[in-house]
Amino acid sequence: MTDPARKPFRRRLVFGSAAAAILAAVVLLGLDIREPAEAQRGPQPPAAVPVQIATVGAADVPMLLDGLGTVQAYNTVTVRARVDGELQQVLFTEGQVVHAGDVLARIDPRPYQAALDQAVARKAQDEAQLANAQRDLQRYMQLASGDAVSRQQRDTQHSLVEQFQAAIAGDQAQIDNARTQLGYATITSPIDGVTGIRLLDQGNIVHATDTGGLVVITQVQPIAVIFSLPAARLPEIRRAMAAGSLAVTALDGQSGAVLAEGELALVDNRIDQATGSVRLKAVFPNADNALWPGQYVDARLQVRIEQGVRTVPSSAIQRGPDGSFVYVVRPDQTVAMQPVRVRRYANRMAVIDDGLELGAQVVAAGQYRLAPGARIEVQEPSVASAAPVAGQDQGR
Repeated sequence: MTDPARKPFRRRLVFGSAAAAILAAVVLLGLDIREPAEAQRGPQPPAAVPVQIATVGAADVPMLLDGLGTVQAYNTVTVRARVDGELQQVLFTEGQVVHAGDVLARIDPRPYQAALDQAVARKAQDEAQLANAQRDLQRYMQLASGDAVSRQQRDTQHSLVEQFQAAIAGDQAQIDNARTQLGYATITSPIDGVTGIRLLDQGNIVHATDTGGLVVITQVQPIAVIFSLPAARLPEIRRAMAAGSLAVTALDGQSGAVLAEGELALVDNRIDQATGSVRLKAVFPNADNALWPGQYVDARLQVRIEQGVRTVPSSAIQRGPDGSFVYVVRPDQTVAMQPVRVRRYANRMAVIDDGLELGAQVVAAGQYRLAPGARIEVQEPSVASAAPVAGQDQGR
């Protein structure tokens, strides 16, 4: 006998099984419809790689050599006393711009004025004696013609005249020396420049033998920069100097800002064998005092300018096992590896010797995801192959 309570349960079980069967059939039918469509489309190609490109251009590229330099005063003078005495006046202020001949200080001149007056008086005395001796000689000459005096007396008087003449010459030398010593009591600047910290105060007793001096004056207009370059560069520097003057730029060592423009003055007459470098000296007008003695700067020497050479951004150059290469952009927006020979670099620009033609397009940024044949998508802004700006060069 069947339980009436179990009939609804069986009915629900039958309906649930039928619904599950229908759902499974629909899913299988959907799979059968999608699979042929996906099979027809095939595998999707890889996405294009975003890159920036540059065009190989012609530019005038300067050949620049960088060296670490130190600014030095064009002239440096320690002003010292040349006579002994009390320093009565100090007539300059520290840091003052002075010119050659400006009075800096005065030493008590009275002893030297007295010595000058004494030498002048001695000369006047000898001149009076000379005048009297010359009159006597004139008389002896007249008397000697009549044999009134002996020849010996005449010659003796002639010698006396010559003695007084020599004494007067000595007196004049004493006057010149005394006048010079008196002039040394007034201390003047020997050059144009800037005074440093005062080393002696007014009222001190100074001596000509003092080593410290009164003040140091440095000439800063013009001013010099001493810098070093590898000795291997010396032949090309000397050839360039023979062709004309060479420009030198002084740059701030931290920011790279241009401080001054000048010219190469000389190359040192020897090579430092310990460092394999040679020292060079450049001179700058320094009208705005941008350079100061003791300052460290980067000195940039322009050896020559190469006209119309092929250039690309240095970021386009890649290095592989076989040397340098670039990714060249094809017309179908894919890339190919192209070996190149780089002559040198000039501040984010590479000078190309071989491997690229003018107008070719190369990948300048985004190469890390590239492989030969990869599709690319050019991103803006595009890297343009403009003329290089100044920077350190590296030779072949």
